[in-house]
Amino acid sequence: MRAKTVRSTATDAASEGARRTFAIAGQVMSVPKAAPGLHLVATPIGNLGDITLRALETLAGVDIVACEDTRITHRLMERYVIAASLTPYHEHNAASARPKILEKLSQGLSVALVSDAGTPLISDPGFKLVREVCAAGHDVIALPGPSSVLAALSVAALPTDRFFFEGFLPPKQGARRARLSELARINATLVMFESGLRVQESLQDIALGMGERDAAICREMTKLHEDVRRATVSELATRADELETRGEFVLVIGPPPENSGEMSDAALDDLLRASLKHDSVKDAVAGAMEVSNRPRRDIYARALELAKEISGDD
Repeated sequence: MRAKTVRSTATDAASEGARRTFAIAGQVMSVPKAAPGLHLVATPIGNLGDITLRALETLAGVDIVACEDTRITHRLMERYVIAASLTPYHEHNAASARPKILEKLSQGLSVALVSDAGTPLISDPGFKLVREVCAAGHDVIALPGPSSVLAALSVAALPTDRFFFEGFLPPKQGARRARLSELARINATLVMFESGLRVQESLQDIALGMGERDAAICREMTKLHEDVRRATVSELATRADELETRGEFVLVIGPPPENSGEMSDAALDDLLRASLKHDSVKDAVAGAMEVSNRPRRDIYARALELAKEISGDD
């Protein structure tokens, strides 16, 4: 790459971009044309400074950038003065957009695939495109970089030697609880995405089956208002109404404890309190029985006491 001082006008920036350049730290960097093929480019999950030099070289060097939301990707291009040709590729237009991208690749052009944030194909569209590009005999090149999954794992203070990435939980409570019941049997740290609209409800449901496990709630990773909270799932669920629900969440749930025998009194209380906020006594008892290894009569008696405590009855 050759460096020279960046010029300030939009016209100059556009002409530099036409010659395959990007600007960083006041310098314009010239790059060669990217090799033909599909380039999977990881982009920042919040802080635009997390972009890699190789990603910038590729975004400036490809013929086309396929992205989920052109408005979001345009902000990244503006930051680094890249005059890229953007085309939308998302779950709603993927079926019609794939043949067009494949045609470009057959002409020997280079295409970068980016998601709105993070690594493409991780809870984002792209799998079918990669499969068809490979089937057509074109190169697929991965450019690793930011990932909210790995960022959350690194700060959660939970085991990372084995983890299971779930993505987003089902939005409806019945399906969500059924899926959580399956996930509870996995002997690994669990990583899940959740939206602010459902994070409180999901925490309550997770507490039903995994109340004693250590966990972390990671909100707005790498952004100005990043927030990481660590406690047991039950403790986090009881304080769920204190959460700022704006933004994106990654939930990290530790593996089952080695001693998964009878649940302690304190953990049972936390679990029942979390459940009784939105469930009947009957449902709360049924959920606690699945994970506590405690006699039903003991759980039921304690649930009745806590229900009176929560309602304020004497």
